[in-house]
Amino acid sequence: MNMRIGSSSWRATAVLSGLLCLWGRPPAYAYRPFNSTDAAVAARGEMEVECGPIGYLVDADGRFLVVPSFILNFGIAEEWELVIEGRNFLLVHPLSADRRDTLRDTALSLKGVLRQGSLQENHNGPSIGVEVGLLLPGIGTDPGVGASVAGIVSQRWSALTLHVNGELMITHDHRPGAFAGAIVEGPSKWLIRPVAEVTLEQDAGQTTSGLLGAIWQVRHNLSIDAGWRMARSEDGDVREFRAGFTWAFPLGSRGETHRPAPPRAPLRWRPGS
Repeated sequence: MNMRIGSSSWRATAVLSGLLCLWGRPPAYAYRPFNSTDAAVAARGEMEVECGPIGYLVDADGRFLVVPSFILNFGIAEEWELVIEGRNFLLVHPLSADRRDTLRDTALSLKGVLRQGSLQENHNGPSIGVEVGLLLPGIGTDPGVGASVAGIVSQRWSALTLHVNGELMITHDHRPGAFAGAIVEGPSKWLIRPVAEVTLEQDAGQTTSGLLGAIWQVRHNLSIDAGWRMARSEDGDVREFRAGFTWAFPLGSRGETHRPAPPRAPLRWRPGS
């Protein structure tokens, strides 16, 4: 890491994200705490806030608090959403006289459902989606601009739900890269669902990761999640704890979500970033 922003920046970000995370009402279908995503989007006229108020990560550079991570999903048209995301990292060890904050994993994406399926109401078979995005410059890290395009296939059965992702990207330093991920979750009717994810990423090197966790559907518009993730790459191992929640609300007049059951999927953190 090079330059880092001051503590006032992450405090402002934390306050803003906290306020957003506490605002909202109708159904939440966000899909924390995974790296991958699903073939579903926010309903038209709805906003979904995916918020991780605090997380903890250990890698070769040290120990970090992630305060906070956030994704804002805006339903801009039928089966299309605009996504803004980022994560603020605070270095807590080793102690340094330098500023310790970096804003990473910033991206602006457009996501759409190409085929309505089992994730959407009154449809059967696989749901198919696409997501195209810009990898935006961070603050204190990743100064370049990248791009990505991903395909997503999701299928829900009574016993489990499966989401499969494939992505091609140009990284911040303009190298080609690729990402693949798969999520398996327990029955969608369960109040608390066990979940698991495996991912593989290739850019400058290869990174593999796995995550185990759970999602608690508190009510139709609020879900709480927690997960433990471990990753291995040429740069060393990564251990990370993630916890947060998702809340959805209409922008303007109240609308109804077109998806019958949780969840949707969030922030795809790119281990090589």
